[in-house]
Amino acid sequence: MNEAENKKAAYDFYGKMPFRKAFPLGLQHVLAMFVGNLTPILIITGACGIGSGTEFAEVQVALLQNAMLVAGIVTLIQLYAIGPVGGKVPIIMGTSSGFIGVFNSVAATMGGGILAYGAIMGASIIGGLFESVLGCFLKPLRRFFPSVVTGTVVLSIGLSLIGVGVNSFGGGSSAQDFGSMENMLLAIFVLIVILAVKHGTKGYLSSSSILVGIIAGYAVAFIMGLVLPHTGIAADGTEYTKAWVLNWDKVARASWISIPAIVPVKIVFDMRAILPVLIMFIVTAVETVGDISGVVEGGMDREATDKELSGGVICDGLGSSIAALFGVLPNTSFSQNVGLVTMTKVVNRMALATGAVFLILCGLIPKLGAIVSIMPQSVLGGAAVMMFSSIVVSGIQLSTKEKMTSRNLTIVSVALGVGYGMGAHATILSKMPEAIQLVFGGSGIVPAAFMAIILNVLLPKDEA
Repeated sequence: MNEAENKKAAYDFYGKMPFRKAFPLGLQHVLAMFVGNLTPILIITGACGIGSGTEFAEVQVALLQNAMLVAGIVTLIQLYAIGPVGGKVPIIMGTSSGFIGVFNSVAATMGGGILAYGAIMGASIIGGLFESVLGCFLKPLRRFFPSVVTGTVVLSIGLSLIGVGVNSFGGGSSAQDFGSMENMLLAIFVLIVILAVKHGTKGYLSSSSILVGIIAGYAVAFIMGLVLPHTGIAADGTEYTKAWVLNWDKVARASWISIPAIVPVKIVFDMRAILPVLIMFIVTAVETVGDISGVVEGGMDREATDKELSGGVICDGLGSSIAALFGVLPNTSFSQNVGLVTMTKVVNRMALATGAVFLILCGLIPKLGAIVSIMPQSVLGGAAVMMFSSIVVSGIQLSTKEKMTSRNLTIVSVALGVGYGMGAHATILSKMPEAIQLVFGGSGIVPAAFMAIILNVLLPKDEA
């Protein structure tokens, strides 16, 4: 196959390409989503108190390992399809960050620990199956989710995550040295590197600016460890290890090769987790429809078919249920990879599949998971603030895709003001029935999505 044919194949979903040409194209997709695939695990295990420096630190490494494995497997299913499962679209799947707000709320409600994480897994299994059923009936349901609704949902997701990112920016709210000069400067440095690479380079290096910033953060944290003291003295006189210190012992203890464990955390079914998570799965179904529509329109210059959308959502749901069996948070389509496809027009299935296989191989190497798990919260925060704020911007863009009529302005403003506002300040619901508190309290995402969907149904359509 000559060079011209190789280039043409890159823009054809079913095109044949040699491995040496396909692998770099697939690798850039892995680079674009690698950090985002693992970040939600780090945040939620931290919220549950099973992160680095705890008695459950090895569990966290196993979960990170499984997250890479599951992302690769579910991506292959999305690319090639098994019956009705999979849309056969150029989508990379990975751990969803959209659930972070809801899962943080669940962890707080249940008091954290392995029990809370197990409840999150139980809710994810049920929620994934629920989303798969929605995918089977997607065609008649599409009219309920115009861009003004999906945009409002995405906007509320971004708003709910900014606070999480800022907490990490300061070193993690549970850290003894939260907000210290070292943590803040490290986070700012990471953010500056990301901005410099994002806007000062081109190609997949620019698309991988988050990863480059994280690597630079690791390097600076390592240098800080050589010249600065590792411990501090708390107000009560006890000694503590500073949050930015890299725990290389954890990496040393991790094995090179390991078979990922199924059900590494006992699965618990608890209504306190199930109710809000079910509604969030409706939201993620809407997001997936948007991502598939975007990647097909941007990469293939046509509209997505009902079959592609339905198969993609079913895969999203079943992929999340499979992920939960491996102790991994729900899987979904990655918007950053949609942007990469739209920019490069590279939609070749084999190229994306090589990236998926690379993720699976990473999942078989625990050392890699351990290296990621020792990431200082401030390094993560420098990247997270950028990532989560960009979700807000995406929500604004999606909301304004259609003309902002009086009706659409009402949907956005009421959903954010009443829905997100009340949900984000859950104490206002303290006198309401427990069921309402469970569903609507804590994150703001669920009530905002609920309000947007209801208003879109009830408000009269604008006259043509």
